[in-house]
This record gives sequence, C-alpha cells and structure tokens, in this order.
Amino acid sequence: MSVLLWRLILLFLVGIVFSPKHCVSIKDTGRKYSFMQDATSAPIISFYDYIIIGGGTAGCPLAATLSKNHRVLVLERGGSPYGNPNITNLSAFGVALSDPSPSSPAQRFISEDGVINSRARVLGGGSCLNAGFYTRASPRYVSEAEWDEKLVDESYKWVERVVAFQPPMRQWQSAVRDGLLEVGVLPYNGFTYDHIHGTKVGGTIFDHNGHRHTAADLLEYANTNTITLLLHATVHRILFTKSKGGLSSKPIAHGVLYKDARGTEHRAYLNHGTKNEIIVSAGALGSPQLLMLSGIGAAHHLKQHNISVVLHQPFVGQGMSDNPMNSVYVPSPSPVEVSLISVVGITSFGSYIEAASGATFTGSQRDFGMFSPEIGQFSKLPPKQRTPEAIAKAIERMESLDQEAFRGGFILEKILGPISTGHLELRNTDPNENPLVTFNYFQDPRDLERCIQGMNTIEKIIDSKAFSPFKYTNMSVSMLLNMTANSPVNLLPKHTNTSMSLEQFCRDTVMTIWHYHGGCQVGRVVDSDYKVAGVHALRVIDGSTFNHSPGTNPQATVMMLGRYMGVKILRERFADDETT
Repeated sequence: MSVLLWRLILLFLVGIVFSPKHCVSIKDTGRKYSFMQDATSAPIISFYDYIIIGGGTAGCPLAATLSKNHRVLVLERGGSPYGNPNITNLSAFGVALSDPSPSSPAQRFISEDGVINSRARVLGGGSCLNAGFYTRASPRYVSEAEWDEKLVDESYKWVERVVAFQPPMRQWQSAVRDGLLEVGVLPYNGFTYDHIHGTKVGGTIFDHNGHRHTAADLLEYANTNTITLLLHATVHRILFTKSKGGLSSKPIAHGVLYKDARGTEHRAYLNHGTKNEIIVSAGALGSPQLLMLSGIGAAHHLKQHNISVVLHQPFVGQGMSDNPMNSVYVPSPSPVEVSLISVVGITSFGSYIEAASGATFTGSQRDFGMFSPEIGQFSKLPPKQRTPEAIAKAIERMESLDQEAFRGGFILEKILGPISTGHLELRNTDPNENPLVTFNYFQDPRDLERCIQGMNTIEKIIDSKAFSPFKYTNMSVSMLLNMTANSPVNLLPKHTNTSMSLEQFCRDTVMTIWHYHGGCQVGRVVDSDYKVAGVHALRVIDGSTFNHSPGTNPQATVMMLGRYMGVKILRERFADDETT
C-alpha cells in the first residue's frame, strides 16, 4: 500500500497531461443567436451607438443591457461556446484549458513569475472555462466600490435567473463542509450566494445535468433587432479624434480597427452623438494591452514599440494581481464523486478554503483537471524545461498507474486581495499575442501569512473526524505535504522537509486559480463611472478595473458589473435626454 500511496501523491504534482490527441476539435457549429456571425461577413465600415470590445464575462451582460434601446456592436476575438462539449459538460472540465492550439477557447500564458496561466478566447469569457463556483462579493466590497446597493442586488438577481444553480452535495464536498465546521470555520450559513464569514455551500453555473451556463447565455436578454455580435474579430486599436471647436482638448474615441480571421481589416465607428461610447471589456490582460496598443499608457513604453502617444497614462498595466492558490492532494481509500467547487470556508484571517474531487474529470482519460501540469501546475518549472519530451514522460508515468490511484481529491486555499501587485507590459504590437505580466506572488509578507494560516486550516480538516473516511490512517498530513513539495513537479532545487515550513511550502507550490485582475484600476486609469480619465467616449468595464478580487470567486461580480453599468449608462443617458 505504501508504494501505491506514494504514486497517489505523485499524481497530484505530475498529473496526466491533456495532449492534443485528447482534445476534441470543435468548430463553431452552435449558432445560438440570430445576431451572431463570423466577422468575415461584416461590412468593411459600420456605425453603432455602442461598440463593446470583448464578449466575455462582463461584455455579454453589458451588451444585452445596452441593446434595449440602442445599436450595439460586440467584437469577440474568440469563437462560440455553443456546440462544444469540452466547454459545456462538467465531465469535460479542464479539456479546454489544456488545449494549446491556436483555436482553443483558452489562450495560455506564462507570467514572468514562472506560473502557467490562461486567458479566455471565447464568447462568454472565463465563465466558459472556470470551475463554475458562483458567489457574490461581500457587502463591504460593494460599499468600498461605492456601488448602489439596490442596483447591485437587482443586477445579481438578473444574472442568477439565467446562470446560477444550487449544487448537489455528495460525500466529498459534505466531508469538507463538516471538516471546516469541526475545525472552527463557523458559523454554518447553509446554501447562499452571499459572502458571509463561516462555512457555506455556494452556487454553481452547472445545472443538475452537469451542463454549464455562461455569461454568453445572458445575451438571451438582448434586443435581437439592435445588437450585432461578431466572432473571431480581433481589435487592433481604438481610433481617436480631436474635438472641433469645443472647450476640451481631450482625445475622443470614435471608432475601432479590427481584423477578421482572414486578416481583412474592418472599421466600426460611433454614430453621431455625444453619449455614444466605446467600451473595453477585454479582461485583465486584454484591456490594458489594448489601451497601450491604442496609444494610452506610459509614454516611454509606447515609444519603445513605435506607438503614437494619445495620452500619457503611466498607471495602465499597473496594479496587476493574481490570487495565489495552494493545494494538497488527499488520496482516498473510498470512492469519491467527481465534484468541482461547491463548499467554501470564509475564514476570519483572509483565506478561503475550497475543494474538488474525483480525478477523472474527462471520464475516459486519467487526469486531475484544473490541477494537471499541462493546464498550469508545472507551476514554476522553467520555460525551457516545459518540453514535449517532459510532458510525454509525465503522460507515460501516469498511464502506467492503476485506476484506483486516481481516487481522491484536493483541498485548496486561496488568499483574499491579494496585497502583492505587479505590472503588465507589451511584448510586441500584435494583439493576438500575450503581453508580459508579473504578479509578484507573496511579495507582501501579509499574503504569505494568510497562505500559512490557510494551510494550517487544511491540515486540521484532513485530520478531522468528519474527513476520516477519505484519508488513509497511515498517512500523516506532514507526509502528504512533504511528498507533495518534494515530488518532481519541477526541476528547481528542492527544499528538504518542506512540510515543517509552511512558508516554503506556499512559495514552492504556488499555483493560479485564474482570478487575476488589475491593469485599468478605478481611481488610477478609470473613474468611479469607469470612464477612462483624460479621454472622451471611452470606458473600461471588466475585472481589469478591480483593486482586489471580489468574494471568494469573482465571476458572479464581473457578470453583475456588466449588467450594473449597462443600467447606469442607460439611466444617465435618459436623464440627460430629459433635461435637454
């Protein structure tokens, strides 16, 4: 049994890698909406009241809302999620994330910290790729953001009517829930979307048939007569003009230049009217990247790439953060269900405890889904060592294991905030390529302390009575941590007996949970109405505006923000029309 247990732990760190042969190639066969078309069919020049760049988690609800009374264009660089079982089915979770092909809905990037990460390239954005957990931001977060509480609540409910569900509670998730309560993460708040200290069952965007519902589904609210949605439409830059005879000398955003999949150049312009706007909702990497490509950023950096400076704005790309995640794989002597995140422990010290179980997320293939090294959990393996040969060796090693070696699950923690921040820079002027991004994980010691406290809590859960049916009695938590930290997840120097130092464990095993944000933050790049400071007719509405990640998982709040700001923009426009 000891040999098998060693293999079980090894699985967590090396995992089986999804290779291209494991990934189903799906064309955009699901044309759910009559207003959705490929950009190759778009006119060379067109005019709209609102142009939204990015049909992602914020862009879809925003577009649906603004289309009520106005002509709206949505430009999405990716394809449709509809008809793609690798996106739709819970049982296929992780396949899309691990597909490295140019047509993948997930575009992989590696931060300068050395952690593999991913950005969405599909209609619906990250809601098409994530683990599905749905939970609101805390009342304190809403208050600090100076949002209208009533409209926030209405906007969350608008989203929830379409995409949010109560998850089933089976054995693994129930054991983690009861373990959290046993070790003192109290009180028990039952099933709720609200962010409340203690232990709760949150929502999910997977329905009871295991079918994913995404932000793209919120386009069901759209006015089909006034909205146009173009897929595979990559925006290269925002176009600006100067006011003629006005009092303000600020640049005015008045159009965009985008290319379709064939490389044909198109231009979309705003209709005449001072209230018409371009809204960037391209995500925490895409939005600051596009502002820079359009001439808004630090002047010296733009000049390095021969970009004409429209506005010197040194805060574009600053304040980049990614909430670090650390996890322990726990092999189970008993069968466990396949489950994604359903339960969360919201601690008083700023760590969130969550869990997932059932190794075979893809049904026929052996892997660890979100924890597989192909997706991001080669963690700090130097880029030159992430070779096809190394991946093939990992596959071979995992495929030689017995099926029962894939029985178990993960308990993970992520910290709130975080306090540590980094920055984003252009790699080149190609919008299809990833920018350079540094997150500086655990640079602030307060982040590290929260991780240590979170890992301490996980240790107690694993040793709890409630969790005992899912833990081998002859395997101590110390052994789990030490074997985890010293297994060949990377080729960096190993630290001996890392389980004795949770500080080193946090640093050595840091992963992403895809909750990165910043780059166009409120108070630095945009104002409280999400208008880009220093220019007219341009806003940024997405996670790039966040100073901290909302709640335990941000997707609910990003969708809410799209709806919330859509309503606010319409109200402001109506009020202005009434006064004139």
